[in-house]
Amino acid sequence: MTEAEDRKPQSDEARGPYDPEVTSEFAVPEGVEVAPVPEAEGSAFSPPSTYSARSAPPAFTPADGVPVVSLTKDVPWQDRMRTMLRMPVAERPAPEPPPKAEEGGPAVPRVLDLTLRIGELLLAGGEGAEDVEAAMFAVCRSYGLDRCEPNVTFTLLSISYQPSLVEDPVSASRTVRRRGTDYTRLAAVFRLVDDLSDPETPVSLEEAYRRLAEIRRNRHPYPTWVLTGASGLLAGAASVLVGGDAVVFVAAVLGAMLGDRLAWLCAGRGLPEFYQFLVAAMPSVAMGIALTLAHVDVKASAVITGGLFALLPGRALVAGVQDGLTGFYITAAARLLEVMYLFVGIVVGVLVMLYVGVQLGARLNPDAVLGGSDRPLWQIGSSMLLSLTFAVLLQQERSTVLAVTLNGGVAWSVYGAMHSTGEISPVASTAVAAGVVGLFGQLLARYRFASALPYTTAAIGPLLPGSAVYFGLLAIAQNEVDEGLGSLTKAAALAMAIAIGVNLGNEVSRLFLRIGSPEKRKAAKRTRGF
Repeated sequence: MTEAEDRKPQSDEARGPYDPEVTSEFAVPEGVEVAPVPEAEGSAFSPPSTYSARSAPPAFTPADGVPVVSLTKDVPWQDRMRTMLRMPVAERPAPEPPPKAEEGGPAVPRVLDLTLRIGELLLAGGEGAEDVEAAMFAVCRSYGLDRCEPNVTFTLLSISYQPSLVEDPVSASRTVRRRGTDYTRLAAVFRLVDDLSDPETPVSLEEAYRRLAEIRRNRHPYPTWVLTGASGLLAGAASVLVGGDAVVFVAAVLGAMLGDRLAWLCAGRGLPEFYQFLVAAMPSVAMGIALTLAHVDVKASAVITGGLFALLPGRALVAGVQDGLTGFYITAAARLLEVMYLFVGIVVGVLVMLYVGVQLGARLNPDAVLGGSDRPLWQIGSSMLLSLTFAVLLQQERSTVLAVTLNGGVAWSVYGAMHSTGEISPVASTAVAAGVVGLFGQLLARYRFASALPYTTAAIGPLLPGSAVYFGLLAIAQNEVDEGLGSLTKAAALAMAIAIGVNLGNEVSRLFLRIGSPEKRKAAKRTRGF
């Protein structure tokens, strides 16, 4: 070895494993046995080796590195939380240190209880399962609980939090007993979650509990007599929408108001919703039959159709289809089953009265065609009145009533232009109009950082298949079963077109928004049957 080579420093690999001159910090100290690295399996018939922490294989890192998930903070919390919920747990970014946490960290059981209470109000108010999970996840992360997994079904909310990989998880659950429609309360809960998700707005647990208690104690924004009048005006607007005149409008208003009062009476006696819908459907049908027996030259079918518009469960139908399209199949099945029971109640009430009318000699024509294509201005005005009264029945905030009224008028204008002028099929026209409702509703909701339900549910009211349901039931009552089933099938197709159109409009609106991640939002892959 030359003198130059002798002065050249040698690498750690060139020295022996126990060379006293080894200075590398990665060297194995004396007295420690090194487990041999298992050889790679070279045959499919060789016995498999089990994983061992002492002989763990080297970690695999992709050639382009591990992607860093960067969530934009200037987008609504719904989009950020929905993005993280669709990620694997190991890929979710850790939350920043919460400024609102108490000394010593947040109280985990109380945070989970607050999360479940907020989720209960949202689910009972008709919010979709995915949005409820996103809200629950946002509340947990706002207090530093990043390893949490919410789970939402139709009547049960549960959440699990695991502090670390070596600690026991903490789980809690809550059952949704009662459901009510109050979009004012729903908007207040969304504002609370928005404040909790804002890192610049410190909200303690006690403050969050206090605000939640105020939300639960708040009374409905509209008294009972306003709701009764709104149900009557909704039926009257729907009767004009399908071709009725002033007499039909008054008859539809009186029948719907009487049905609403009877439904309230049944609710006060503790009867289930099935019987409430059954009783509420009878007065409008009886009013139409009375006009026919009195030989009044009006469209009695428009009176009955207007009453059905006020009863069809469009809100539950849209929520059920939305849950199914987003992967919550159990909740979707339960919601659609609820819609089926309510619809059966309406069918029974209408069929009973139609059978009585047929026996009394009322001449109701199931082949009649309702519509008022020759007066589009009256129809647009009726659709806007229908959306306005529907918004009042949903207990919406007064600030949202004008927007949803305009949205309903736009929806009917799109439907009329496609179906009446363009002669496109009613199912396709309804789907496109519902898509416009979902698009505008989602954009308005994102502009105001609120739920999209107050901007979409009432706006789909003019598109509900009230006339198709009535003519189908009338044909069945007159023993024309084939024609009746065909009309009811058309009504089901229109209802599904409304629900799918609204959901598609919501998804299209997110294409114009920054979702919060540099990559596109991931979705579940198609299983291809296995």
